[in-house]
Amino acid sequence: QVHLVESGGGLVQPGGSLRLSCAASGSIFSIYAMGWYRQGPGKRRELVATVTRGGSTNYADSVKGRFTISRDNAKNTVYLQMNSLKPEDTAVYYCNAQLPATPHDYWGQGTQVTVSS
Repeated sequence: QVHLVESGGGLVQPGGSLRLSCAASGSIFSIYAMGWYRQGPGKRRELVATVTRGGSTNYADSVKGRFTISRDNAKNTVYLQMNSLKPEDTAVYYCNAQLPATPHDYWGQGTQVTVSS
């Protein structure tokens, strides 16, 4: 069992930056693949970025070059640095932990990011 708590969301102007954090507890953090997903108003939840337990990263085309995912296994935390934010980035952002090839798949409660002037 993994418990995930996101933080760092808020209101930011277009072009601004935010850093989201996701603190994990309850299991061995380093063995999990971690990811950030988002769900905008009236939209389906979509992948934003993932980082494997080995540190390989993957990004949605819409955020490449603007967002950076990273993990600190010593702190049991995964981050999402978001730069050059756009109004279309407005969404609830969710943290995810997956243990590959198993049914272990956990979600945080989400944190709201609003990009508006």
